[in-house]
Amino acid sequence: MPAYVIAAVSEAHDDEALAEYRRRNTDTVAAHGGRFIVRGGAIEVLEGDWSPLRLVVIEFPDTAAARRWYASAEYRPLIPIRRAASTTDLIVVEGV
Repeated sequence: MPAYVIAAVSEAHDDEALAEYRRRNTDTVAAHGGRFIVRGGAIEVLEGDWSPLRLVVIEFPDTAAARRWYASAEYRPLIPIRRAASTTDLIVVEGV
């Protein structure tokens, strides 16, 4: 069953660092069988007051693959870059 990592960026503090994070993260996602479904783009709120600055959705074959990516030696060094450059909520959810 596919799983999706969803990242909602509410604040960006360092656009240059975020660009570096995105560049380096692309290969880590692919190495763990993931692919970007949504990576930025226009956001339109239809209901409620959730309004992230940027939204990212990454599809993985399953939750185990998503967790391996997040815990991987390739991705771990990128976490502090993302955290220092933005305020981001990150979840993994099973698909159907």
